[in-house]
Amino acid sequence: MEKNSERKLRENNNGKYFLVGIVMFFVGAISLYAIMYFYPAPFVKTITEETRNVNITDTGIADAVEKVYDAVVVVKTYKSKQLYSTGTGFVYKKDDNTAYILTNNHVIESGDAIYVEFTDGRQVETTVEGKDVYSDIAVLSLSADEVTIVAKMGSSEDARVGDTVFTVGAPINSDAYSGTVTRGILSGKNRLVGVSTTNSNVSDIMMSVLQTDAAINSGNSGGPLVNANGEIIGITSLKLSSSGSSTTASIEGMGFAIPIETALSYAEKLENGASIERPSLGITMRNLADAMYYHYPSLNNIGVDTGVYVESVTDESPAATGGIKAGDVITSVDDREITDLAYLRYLLYNHSVGDTMKVTIYRDGDYKDLTIHLNQKAS
Repeated sequence: MEKNSERKLRENNNGKYFLVGIVMFFVGAISLYAIMYFYPAPFVKTITEETRNVNITDTGIADAVEKVYDAVVVVKTYKSKQLYSTGTGFVYKKDDNTAYILTNNHVIESGDAIYVEFTDGRQVETTVEGKDVYSDIAVLSLSADEVTIVAKMGSSEDARVGDTVFTVGAPINSDAYSGTVTRGILSGKNRLVGVSTTNSNVSDIMMSVLQTDAAINSGNSGGPLVNANGEIIGITSLKLSSSGSSTTASIEGMGFAIPIETALSYAEKLENGASIERPSLGITMRNLADAMYYHYPSLNNIGVDTGVYVESVTDESPAATGGIKAGDVITSVDDREITDLAYLRYLLYNHSVGDTMKVTIYRDGDYKDLTIHLNQKAS
């Protein structure tokens, strides 16, 4: 009897513990639910997944290259019946009888016979219609029957820095590499770089040009700089150098090209046999620093550091009638500071014969503003 009583007591206690456990479970669950319902922040973490679809569409520039490739020629300059130098050019215009090729003046200036070689291997002698030293532009002509493709002209003005560009040419003056294509971007616009027209290390004029990182080597001179649509926006030139040297225009990743608008404006005159008219001041001049160091040590205490020193003035020239005298230092033109004769000539040649130009000179410790009437052509 006693044992039965103890067993019943244990069973009753176990039942109580079980009921208490169930009650505590539900109380805990309800409490947790209430806490999460009224205070969800510590327990809820929102994960946002962003999916981006990236389409790779750059499959190369082969289509653009094909548009211009067969319009590009190797320009071969002969002197005394011997091959003297090579460069590049391209067919930019064609009428019923004649086709015209653009190239650089320095590619052909020393030759007495100019041939072009097409991509199919044909070599044809050309006629030099015109050439200009300061723009570094030359126009060649040949029979229209010899030409199958004319390159399409684009716009350097519409081109944006960062646009894809490429060149076609014959680098390192070798037939083995003719038709070489190099690709890059348009790195800059309206760059002022020095040009030597005398094969010296001194720049005697500046040009406003395009900058690219597309590889440009000797032999590319006169070739096209082309946009991704296969349109020519410039003419590469190894005469252009930011260092003023005439022997290279590519300082590791820096090449330069004449804007096509500038080239065509000169070509239009040259193809008709006209000369390029530029105004003249009628003076001989030196960079002030050179004059101080090499020729006129007395200038060391002149009172100015930069400018162009006037060595002589031609009688009745625009400079003479405007009041410029030998010994003056030209310090600014059109309110732009003159650092050297290359920049002075650049500003001068932006004018036309018949224009007036403001010139500031330094003389005897004073600055004078003069108005020069540019009524004389450069010889």
